[in-house]
Amino acid sequence: MARLYEPEAYDTRHWPDSYWRASAGLPPPLPPLEGVAETEVAIIGAGYAGLNAALELAERFGIRATVLEAGQPGWGASGRNGGFCCHGGAKLTQAQMEARHGQKAAQEWQAFEYDAIERVRDNLTRYGIDADAGPEGELYMAHSARRLARMQAAPLAPGSELLGAAALRERGFQGAGLHGAILSPHGFPLHPLKYALGLARAAQAAGVAMHGDSAVTSLAREGEGWRLETARGSLRAKRVLVATNGYSDEALPAWLHGRIFPVLSAILVTRPLTASERAAQGWTSQIMAYDSRKVLHYYRLLPDGRFLFGGRGGVSARGDALAAFHTTLRAEFDGMFPGFAAAETERYWAGFVCMTASWRPFCGQVPGQAGLYAALGWHGNGVAAASEGGRRIAQALAGQPNPGPTITQVPLDRFPLPALRRPLKGMAVGLAKLTDRFS
Repeated sequence: MARLYEPEAYDTRHWPDSYWRASAGLPPPLPPLEGVAETEVAIIGAGYAGLNAALELAERFGIRATVLEAGQPGWGASGRNGGFCCHGGAKLTQAQMEARHGQKAAQEWQAFEYDAIERVRDNLTRYGIDADAGPEGELYMAHSARRLARMQAAPLAPGSELLGAAALRERGFQGAGLHGAILSPHGFPLHPLKYALGLARAAQAAGVAMHGDSAVTSLAREGEGWRLETARGSLRAKRVLVATNGYSDEALPAWLHGRIFPVLSAILVTRPLTASERAAQGWTSQIMAYDSRKVLHYYRLLPDGRFLFGGRGGVSARGDALAAFHTTLRAEFDGMFPGFAAAETERYWAGFVCMTASWRPFCGQVPGQAGLYAALGWHGNGVAAASEGGRRIAQALAGQPNPGPTITQVPLDRFPLPALRRPLKGMAVGLAKLTDRFS
């Protein structure tokens, strides 16, 4: 296998000690693939992209795919993220997207982002998934006066509102060092694991063959199709979708090597805050928020009164390194929300978001490999984007034209020095944190 981090990061025998797992209730495990089987479409990964693709194939095209998951549904990023159903999925700015791919492609991507949020909303309703959905809207917080000035100088998206520091306090968004924000009316928070498990139940009900504890160890061309090997079974498929995002084995397929960069993101959740604590701090809203730092934070008040605070910047998945990063993350949390300093961390966990060298997702056919597709690279915003991306790539898997945005079908670039991605990441994080102090 070709992976960047320590083996414990990929050990599917152990679930993260997340608030989501503690509050969701896991279903009985899916059985592993055993023996020899055949399918029209094989999907590697039972996360948002893979499950939505399987549902679309079954419901729209009558194709009952076979899903192979290294752990169990929701074990990876789809069950351990911050639960932000919002715009995103690419790191390119609007100007960069227009310069690289043209104005039409940029507009197409914007429409996709809106569709993606509505896709999740529709999934929750269609499949009766109670995922603790929160209030509409998302806050983009200015972490400095300079950043607020830039927000004030830029045109606002339709329906968005620019809030100053006083308005933030009035609406229950008080935190140290928050100078203002853009409040977007789009998106909503949810329980990410409940959403993932609900999709898995819906896929099973639709007749999709689902196998857990079935990591794919080999993917090879066989005749006009593909053969996938696991520890206990073998699967032959006409077409294959790789939907493993930041947990991908970069040898499956070899084309993937050096084109993605899994980045650690960590989350802490406090004990339930009292009403007086919330009032004293001045944060009383459940609207989701993130800030304008390069090494960003994201945070929200959960429905049961706990507070979720996440951040990036970790460079190792070793237990001692993650424990040390908790100390850093907790200090940053206490600095921003001193009124919550007495609320101890109840849960803390980490996982991978998936960046690409092209700063955009890929959702198309692997170059030169007929029948082999990939859907990954959601840049830390996969709840919505991966859901819609999975639905759209399903049409290509069914032999139809790929309706995905143009930018997601352009082959990914490779990082210039792929073997140095992790060492250079440590330097980049240090530089970015320094930049954040003066930007």
